Amino acid sequence: MNQLATLDYIVFFVYFLIVSGYGIWIYRRKTGHDGTIEGDSKDYFLAEGSLTWWAIGSSLIASNISAEQFVGMSGSGFKMGLAIATYEWMAALTLIIVAVFFIPVYLKNHIFTMPQFLHQRYNGTVAMIMAIFWLMLYVVVNLTSILYLGAIAISSIAGLNLTFCMYALAVFAVIITLGGMKVIGFTDVIQVFFLILGGLATTYLALDMVADHYGQSGVISGFKLMQDQAADHFQMIFDQDNPNFIDLPGLTVLLGGMWIVNLNYWGCNQYITQRALGADLPTARAGILFAAFLKLLMPVIVVLPGIAAYVLYKQDVFSGEMMQDGELNPDRAYPVLLNILPVGLKGLSFAALTAAVVASLAGKANSIATIFTLDIYKKVLNQDASEKKLVLVGKIAVVVAMILGVLIAPHLGIDKKGGFQYIQEYTGFVSPGIFAMFILGFFWKKTTSNAALFATIGGFLLSIMFKFLPGLVDLSFLAPLGFAVKSQAGVYEIPFLDRMGFVFVICIVVMVIISLFETSRGVVAKGLEVDASMFKPQRSFTIGAMVIAVLLTALYTIYW
Repeated sequence: MNQLATLDYIVFFVYFLIVSGYGIWIYRRKTGHDGTIEGDSKDYFLAEGSLTWWAIGSSLIASNISAEQFVGMSGSGFKMGLAIATYEWMAALTLIIVAVFFIPVYLKNHIFTMPQFLHQRYNGTVAMIMAIFWLMLYVVVNLTSILYLGAIAISSIAGLNLTFCMYALAVFAVIITLGGMKVIGFTDVIQVFFLILGGLATTYLALDMVADHYGQSGVISGFKLMQDQAADHFQMIFDQDNPNFIDLPGLTVLLGGMWIVNLNYWGCNQYITQRALGADLPTARAGILFAAFLKLLMPVIVVLPGIAAYVLYKQDVFSGEMMQDGELNPDRAYPVLLNILPVGLKGLSFAALTAAVVASLAGKANSIATIFTLDIYKKVLNQDASEKKLVLVGKIAVVVAMILGVLIAPHLGIDKKGGFQYIQEYTGFVSPGIFAMFILGFFWKKTTSNAALFATIGGFLLSIMFKFLPGLVDLSFLAPLGFAVKSQAGVYEIPFLDRMGFVFVICIVVMVIISLFETSRGVVAKGLEVDASMFKPQRSFTIGAMVIAVLLTALYTIYW
């Protein structure tokens, strides 16, 4: 039944009071009782020096996990199974790499925003182009997707009006975001607690439901039954004849484009790296390591429920609820599961989903405000702005971005475009060029500004070309190599993760050629301050990283 009971609303209201109350307390601690800001703009946007390792790790996960995962990734779990967990498990290893090699470069060179890095490393033109691009991407794509997918899920669970859900999520997120990065970081600790507790409760009930359907009891029995009844859903690496190969093309998830997806997202993304840029290096690394451990847990919360829904769907337990406009819609798997939870637990899981959406909205809005205020307003519109003025402009940017998100979201057809895989593919149009620009900017001092401009614009155009290439050229010759698969229309297409790999390699090669040509003609590139000692991690970090590597090796070995 698509509505919440009184007890569910009580549970949710308690969650709301705890998060809001804690946020207000944190805010009042960092300001005077009259609301006067004691810190500066860096304190507001980055919570410089005040976030602990556990707050950084929690904030990373809370900002990352949203309706995209709860709704989209559960839907992919329903459709293709455990293999979709590669996004989460490979992210754990990616976070280790980011902590060792990326964060030291940012902190050593006092970089607080991604456009600032591009300005410092290349020039103002590259930085301004990317600042405007990131603002548009964050508002029009990310903010709207989180708002709309989250509102759809909450509306389907609570039976509330979709537009009301969008406005309620936006208001809740604004309340948290206006307190600045410190409030976001520390309230995210509570958000993650609810997210994990509610998520685990949903998984427990889903597995127990599977066991009960087959006359057994307990989550262990439910898990074993899922492995028996949906053996094809417990396979991490797909063969080329698998119908889902186009989304997760075999070993590419370990050796190819998946690395670009994750390294770009976790290492070159203002929305994510901002959590660690206000801390010292040991604290930042410890927080990122904590996030990596939490990443290992995420598939239990978002993928297993999708597989459980698939097993129950095959048994006609709720086949009708999975249909939308006469067709099966895998993205309905998680909301359908929540609707059959018992009273109280449904409220807890509802709070977990809301926590995930609100935390992501708050984090995204704060990143939008940071880029607009520090990289556009301060550099172009008002270079002499005071710290108090910058904080005020940041708060206005938060509200304006959220209003734009609410107004734009219903008109983008987000609900008709699919879930998790769609978001990943279309983000992948820009990821290869951006990552190429960052990685050479970090570690090759000869990289020039014109080379970076090629990666920015050329990478995007190459992605579009590879997308539409199958309609112009017969790509069957790539099939024996595993880089093309026949679609339902009979045309050989390149899986989008492989497309990203091709575009990245081309961008790197052309950037090297451009840079070598320009430096041979006397152009001097602006390198960053980098030395080998920066990359040496503490012993405790190394031990934690090794534990994660061993766990990942075991998981991929068991479910290969």
